[in-house]
Amino acid sequence: MSFALDGKVALVTGGGRGIGKAIAQRFAAAGAQVVIASRKVENLEATAAECAGLPGRVVPVACHVGKQDQLQNLVAETEKQLGPIDILVNNSATNIGQGPALEVSDEALLKTMEINVLAAHRLIRMIVPKMIARGSGGSIINIASIAGLRPQPHGLVYSSTKAALIMMTRVWGIEFGPHRIRVNAICPGLIQTDFSEYFWKNEAHMEKLKATQPLPYLGQPEEIAGMALYLASDESSYVTGTTMVVDGGATAR
Repeated sequence: MSFALDGKVALVTGGGRGIGKAIAQRFAAAGAQVVIASRKVENLEATAAECAGLPGRVVPVACHVGKQDQLQNLVAETEKQLGPIDILVNNSATNIGQGPALEVSDEALLKTMEINVLAAHRLIRMIVPKMIARGSGGSIINIASIAGLRPQPHGLVYSSTKAALIMMTRVWGIEFGPHRIRVNAICPGLIQTDFSEYFWKNEAHMEKLKATQPLPYLGQPEEIAGMALYLASDESSYVTGTTMVVDGGATAR
């Protein structure tokens, strides 16, 4: 068994910054060839440049994951430049529906579902049949959230989409297991990224976290990347259909 990813091809959505960037760096350090995707090309190119000295190659591909034609192009470009996909990380997410439940608009719900749930479903439909045909297995990692495990006040939309992704992970794990394709989810707690700055820049929120969380500090993207490497590697060969919580113990209470 080994954490090495030599010879593996990985696709990481939302790979230009935050958790996705940390995962791409960790995968490339382990020898994988990695495509990173997001809408902002400048972030992708900066991340690829930072990874230039690592054993694995990191290739930026611009993609709006809410658009099916761009997802199809993303998969085609990954296969063209690096080869068949062995590892898929569904990391792209949005959180545009914060607020009281009765104020959530149809548009906010549909847009969030499109990015947080439908994009993962579409990519899996594009990639998994080819994994099955090759017969060599694969690993799919869905980045969910502890917001999908417990209610989040004023977070109806985000919590609901992440809960959906967790349940889809379990179903996919059951259905794809016979083909040696493992599907798992990671539920981060509060991690210091641009995406979550609304929370960690709130002094009162941070004081509460430090007072109640067993590990009283703000999580870092690299701490999620370590779990992703485990799930992508042969070290997790008997793990599928499950959810790994990486939250400093926040949900233990």
